[in-house]
Amino acid sequence: MTQPATADKTAPAGLDTEFRRGLGLFDATMVVIGSMIGSGIFIVSADMGRLLGSPGWLLVAWVVTGVLTVTAALSYGELAAMMPRAGGQYVYLREAFSPLCGFLYGWTLFLVIQTGTIAAVGVAFAKFLGAVWPEISQETYLVEPFRVGGNYYLSLSTAQLVGVILIGLLTLTNVFGLQYGKWIQNVFTTAKTGALFVLIVACLLFGWQASTVEVNFHHFWTPRDYEDVEAGVNVTTAFGLLVALCVVQTGSLFSSDAWNNITFAAGEVKEPRRTIPRALALGTATVIALYLLTNVGYLASLPFYAIQQAPEDRVGTAALEAISSGRFGSQVMAAAIMISTFGCVNGLILAGARAYYAMARDGLFFRAAGRLNAAAVPAWGLVLQGVWAALLVLPRTAQRPDLGPAAAGTLGMLGSPGGNAPLLAVTSYAAATQVKYGNLYGDLLDYVISAALIFYILTIVGIFLLRRTRPDAERPYRAFGYPVVPALYVAGAGLILVMLFVFRPATTWPGLVIVLLGLPVYFLWQRRGARSV
Repeated sequence: MTQPATADKTAPAGLDTEFRRGLGLFDATMVVIGSMIGSGIFIVSADMGRLLGSPGWLLVAWVVTGVLTVTAALSYGELAAMMPRAGGQYVYLREAFSPLCGFLYGWTLFLVIQTGTIAAVGVAFAKFLGAVWPEISQETYLVEPFRVGGNYYLSLSTAQLVGVILIGLLTLTNVFGLQYGKWIQNVFTTAKTGALFVLIVACLLFGWQASTVEVNFHHFWTPRDYEDVEAGVNVTTAFGLLVALCVVQTGSLFSSDAWNNITFAAGEVKEPRRTIPRALALGTATVIALYLLTNVGYLASLPFYAIQQAPEDRVGTAALEAISSGRFGSQVMAAAIMISTFGCVNGLILAGARAYYAMARDGLFFRAAGRLNAAAVPAWGLVLQGVWAALLVLPRTAQRPDLGPAAAGTLGMLGSPGGNAPLLAVTSYAAATQVKYGNLYGDLLDYVISAALIFYILTIVGIFLLRRTRPDAERPYRAFGYPVVPALYVAGAGLILVMLFVFRPATTWPGLVIVLLGLPVYFLWQRRGARSV
């Protein structure tokens, strides 16, 4: 499966020579756009609207997301041009700070960030497939949920099975070579970008409602039906508004994330010192413009309360249903999101394995992940990533209603794993209490959003450090607006991070624990590497 790396004698110094450079500017930009656009833009505006309470502040929140994302991408361009190596952000953190810092990022990337996102987007594909094929559902089980400890279960629903099959299919396709993954990425990213553009046009031209626009835009800043961030903290005060704007970034920033994935595949980009900074700028600017216009389209076609109260938060579906006055809209939106999520999963799979490749070459990951196959791709890195992402699809979390001590005790005995028929008991327990099952990867992603933001901040800080420690290094591209623009990103992202730790502690502090669990793993890899020398 593996072959020795072949050096490219014509490659400029400082570049990876073992890969085949098959990604041009268009391809690289498609990786950026395709990895960013998943299903979030069609969903997260509902929860954001509930916390912000007005159309004006909803758009402001998306503008903040856009400024942060594009600013970070423009700043990363300097690092990408300076160190255009496979592994991208892992390499930047390793060189700016230490191998430990780079490893903790790579560890979190493999454990949750990349694989958890692949799992989440894969199941999102399956859920929307269920809109046109009802047999595909999170509640239609091939293996009923069975408890493995506490509130954690394992199950295999038809939706989970589709998610696993999708991950396996796209992993296999990418194992065959970069050209296959690139072709899928270009086709599906072009299709979903077009679909998002069509949604915008449909909302603005065919969904435009004078009465809706009157209410939404003439009462642009007026709070209505808002939710408290926590007791007594809401958008009616300046401080509460600031907190809400920071907290809702978990939705919009996550929907705009993964733009950095092209840096992982720098070893396969043609003229990477020029191409990657341009792809980052073009890709992020395109997506943010589309996201802002999409939200304007929502506000032109739906009353604000309809955005806040969209069934299952599916704002995009609600907008198309309002335009088409029927089920046709939901089916069209389901097809559009399936295209979007398919391309997103492919981009994440393609790029992620290159980061593990760089870690393995440093002796900080499984050795097999640091070898290329006959198609010049890190096949074992792709396989390991695919297997772990597929496994993350299976664990479920249970949310039970509060039934009171007596009822809970009775039903607890019914669901006891010590009974004669534990699977039947668990099924009966779920039916009796109407247990709702979540997905473990969803919780893990909630936990690591703050950790991912920490690594983004550290990477931007790395620009300042490397300017001091390596002043003579070749920098074909320099960070836009340095030092002001990168510093503003650090300040803005830092403020959001502080607010998340204060007002969302249940989903932020566990993220640090996940990162810190990598410390003993790092030293184990180091010892293993030392023994093999």
